[in-house]
Amino acid sequence: MNIYVGNMSYNVTEEDLRGAFEAFGKVDSVAIIKDKYSGESKGFGFVEMPSTAEGQAAIEGLNGKEFKGRTLTINEARPKAEGSKGGR
Repeated sequence: MNIYVGNMSYNVTEEDLRGAFEAFGKVDSVAIIKDKYSGESKGFGFVEMPSTAEGQAAIEGLNGKEFKGRTLTINEARPKAEGSKGGR
């Protein structure tokens, strides 16, 4: 299950995020989206969990919770629209 994690503090690391989600089950991958020029976090990322049940538990357990000073927005990631380049 691919999970969107938004409104993250800019100093959250992939290790921080992995630790928060591992409380709910196995984590396959963690990716924090970074600006391609500055390398700074854009304040959101994605976590991949193999179990849908564990993913749902993580969403319910972490959405709206404070993490490193920011209230997280967590939900199931929507697949990118075909041909979408983002932005407009």
